[in-house]
Amino acid sequence: MTAIEVQGLHKAYGDRKVVDGVSFDVGEGEIFGILGPNGAGKTTTVECVAGLRTPDEGLVRVCGYDPVAQRAEVTRVLGVQLQESELQAKLTVREALDLYASFYERPADRQELAERLGLLPHLRTRFGKLSGGQKQRLFIALALIGNPRVVVLDELTTGLDPRARREAWSLVESVRAGGVTVLLVTHFMEEAQRLCDRIAVIDRGRVAALDTPDGLIGRSSTAKEISFAARTPLDPADLRALPGAAGVETREGRTVVHGTDETVDAFVSLLARRGVTAGQLRVSDATLDDAFLDLTGADLR
Repeated sequence: MTAIEVQGLHKAYGDRKVVDGVSFDVGEGEIFGILGPNGAGKTTTVECVAGLRTPDEGLVRVCGYDPVAQRAEVTRVLGVQLQESELQAKLTVREALDLYASFYERPADRQELAERLGLLPHLRTRFGKLSGGQKQRLFIALALIGNPRVVVLDELTTGLDPRARREAWSLVESVRAGGVTVLLVTHFMEEAQRLCDRIAVIDRGRVAALDTPDGLIGRSSTAKEISFAARTPLDPADLRALPGAAGVETREGRTVVHGTDETVDAFVSLLARRGVTAGQLRVSDATLDDAFLDLTGADLR
C-alpha cells in the first residue's frame, strides 16, 4: 500500500521555482527521507503533502486523499511536526497534550503517549523551561496525538546536541515500530543513513536521486576508500590506472585511493605483484556525504 504519492509536483513563488517536478512515493511502514541542502525545496514539498500549501501543478495524495480538496480526511490520518514550532512559554506539557487531544474524535491515550516519549516526569513543566530535546519529544507527541497513519517530521534534530539528536533518532524508530509511516526531512547525512529505508535527494527543487542509503552509496563512483602508508612508494599513475579508481590523494602522510570494490581487488593484486607492504591499510565504505557530492557535484553543507 502507498501511504504518500507525489507526482510531478511544482511550486513557485513569483519567478522563483522552488519545487520543479518532484515525484516519489512512500510505502506504508517506511521511514522515507527527504535529504538536501537548505533552500533545496524540501520543506515546501512536505508543506504541499501536509496541505499547508497548494501546488501549482502535480498530484499529491496521503493515504489516497487530496491534502487540499480533502483536508478534513487528511487531518485524521496525518500528523505533522513542522520545521519551526513554538508553543506559549507558560503552557505545561500536560496542557499542550490535552489541548491537541481535544482536536480529534479519537485521540491517543495521553498518559501512554507521554510515557512512551519520556514526558511523564515533565507533565507539569512549562514549555519555556523544557530543554531542546524535551521540546522535540513534545512536538513528536503532538504529531502523534491524533493516532495518525502517517507522520511528517521536518528538520527534527536541527539545533540539538549530539546526545539529544541520537535520542530523537531512537524516538523516530519507536514511532515506526508502532506502525506509523514516517516522512523525515533532514539535511543531516548521518541521520538519513541511520534511519531511512529509502531517501530522495532533492537539489535545486528536483529529485537528484532516489534509492536506499546503501543504493545511493553504491551508485557513487567512490563507493570505497583505500588508505595506507606504503613503506615502498607506489607510483600514483599506477594507482589512478586501477579499475574503477576515481581519484588518488595524499592526506596526512597517507595515500588515499577512491574507487569501487573492483578497485580494492585490483589494489591487493598490485601489492602482491610489486611485493609491497601497505602499512596501516584501511578500506572503508563511502558515506552519504560522498554519494551526495558525487551525484550532485555539490557539497551538502
